[in-house]
Amino acid sequence: MDKNDETRKLPVPAPFISPETAPFWSAAKERRLVLPFCTSCNHPIWYPKRFCGACGSLDVEWRQVSGAGEIYSFSLVHRGEGDYRECSFILALVDLDEGARVLTNIVDADTADLKIGQRVRVIFHDAGDGAALPRFTLAQ
Repeated sequence: MDKNDETRKLPVPAPFISPETAPFWSAAKERRLVLPFCTSCNHPIWYPKRFCGACGSLDVEWRQVSGAGEIYSFSLVHRGEGDYRECSFILALVDLDEGARVLTNIVDADTADLKIGQRVRVIFHDAGDGAALPRFTLAQ
């Protein structure tokens, strides 16, 4: 898929913000990527929640991360659900440099040019009402 085709039409739905994920979305509005980390075992937590999936600890703190990482896996989705029903998009797992593996979209890239292990960086797409969605693009 050419980066000038369907990915330009990628929707930017407003996220559901729960008390548990509010710090994540608040930082995204400011174009910053933050994740919860376990203070007991230092494990990064994705998807943001109030406990550590690695050790079960409830001792969690939010930390800003670089937003840099590499592609672990990706797939071209030709038709999604809901807001994504009318467009094709690249769904990817990205390993952040800080250790978390996040599910995200790769934008502004041709699928033919993507490779496992390729470096990416976070960008933010405005979702209106002061919200923003973190997505990833190829690092330069």
